[in-house]
Amino acid sequence: MNFLNEVTLRYPEAISFAPGRPYDGFFETEEVLTHLRRYLDHLAERGASPEQVRTAVYQYGPTAGQIREIIADSLRRDEGIDVRPESIVVTVGAQEAMMLAVRALIRDPDDVLLVSSPCYVGITGIARLLDVTLCPVPESAAGFSLSILEAAIRDQRAAGRRPRAFYLVPDHANPSGSTLSLADRAALLDLAAREDLLILEDSPYRLVSPGAPVPTLKALDRHRAVVHLGSYSKTLFPGARVGFAVADQTVVGDDGRTGLLADELSKIKSMVTVNTSSLSQAVVAGALLAAGGRVSELNAKAAGHYGDAMRWVLDRLADRLPPQRRAELGVRWNEPTGGFFLGVTVGFEADEAALTRSAEEYGVIWTPMRYFHPDDGGRRAIRLSVSYLSPEEIDEGITRLVAFIDAETRREAHA
Repeated sequence: MNFLNEVTLRYPEAISFAPGRPYDGFFETEEVLTHLRRYLDHLAERGASPEQVRTAVYQYGPTAGQIREIIADSLRRDEGIDVRPESIVVTVGAQEAMMLAVRALIRDPDDVLLVSSPCYVGITGIARLLDVTLCPVPESAAGFSLSILEAAIRDQRAAGRRPRAFYLVPDHANPSGSTLSLADRAALLDLAAREDLLILEDSPYRLVSPGAPVPTLKALDRHRAVVHLGSYSKTLFPGARVGFAVADQTVVGDDGRTGLLADELSKIKSMVTVNTSSLSQAVVAGALLAAGGRVSELNAKAAGHYGDAMRWVLDRLADRLPPQRRAELGVRWNEPTGGFFLGVTVGFEADEAALTRSAEEYGVIWTPMRYFHPDDGGRRAIRLSVSYLSPEEIDEGITRLVAFIDAETRREAHA
C-alpha cells in the first residue's frame, strides 16, 4: 500500500480508482461542532454537572468506551442487533477492533484464523503482527462458498490445528464487492454452531449502499457465534477514528473468572490504546443522537450517490468493452449492487510494473488485486474503487483504463 501511495503522489494528474475513502462532498466542517454540542447537551439533559461534562471530553474515559449505550441503541434501531451496552467495546476504528478480537481468540500456537480470500489487507497485516497462523479460504466465482470453507476446516483439523475464527466482510466486500445471500448467511451460522467456530463479521459498507440490506450475521445469530466489528469511518467520517466490537460471548478469562468476551477485549485495549478519544466519541455520539440512532437515514443521500457511482462505472465499462471485445481481451468483472469496490479480471499480469505504466503512460491508477490475496492469487485482476470520483472523472478514467488494458494485453501477447 505504500507503493500505491507513492504512485499516486508521483502522478498527481492521473485519475485514481484506488482510494477506498468516502466522498468529500458530504462533509461540512461546522457539523463537527454541531455534533459535539449535541452530545454535551445530551449529557446535561441526563443530569451531568458542568464539571462532569467537562471531564467527559477532556479526560481519559472508560477503556471500553463512554458512548456504548448510544451505540447499542443505534444497533438495535438500524440493524436489529439487540445486545447490552456491556457487550460493546468502543475502539480506534474497526482496525483496532479486529486486532483485539484476533489477539483474544487466537492464543495457542495450533489456533488458526480463517479468512476469505481475497480479503481486506488489515486483517492479514494483524495476523502477521501477532504471528497468527492464517488459512485463506478462496472465494468461488460467485463469491463465498460454504463447501470450500468446510474443506478448509477439515484440512486444518487433519493437520492437527484448531480453526478458531473465520473473518469475512459479508456485505459488498473489500476488495471483491461480493455480498453473502440470506441463505448462505443461515448456512454459515449453522456451520459455525456445528464446528465451534466464531465468525468475525466486518461490515463497513452496509449503510452506505442503496436498497434494503440483508440482515447482518449478528442479527441472525442465535448461538452467539458472531463477533460483529463496526466502523463509523464510512457512515460518518474517517477522521473520527471510532469503531466498535460487539462481543457478547461468555468466556473464561485468564484469571479463571467467567465474563463477557467484551471484557477480555477491554483488558487488551487497556494495554494498547488505553481508551478511544473522548472527543471523537462525543462527536460520533452527537451525530447518532441527531439521527435518532438511525445511521441508515443519515446516510440515505450518500448511499444513493455511491450506488449511482457504481452503476456509472459498470455502464461505462460495458459501453467501452462490449461482449466481443471483452472476450478478445480476456476481461470480465462482477456487478456489485453497493459498496465502494468491484473486481476486474484482465488478460495480463496486473503487478506493480503494470500499475506504474498505467499511471505514467495512460494517467489512470487502480489497485492490484494480488495485494488482497494471502494465497498468492489475484495476479490477473484489479480492484476499482468508485467512491471518490465524479461522473466526469469516471468517464475519462474508464476511457483511459480501457486504452491501457488494450495496450497491456497486446504487449503481453507480443512478449
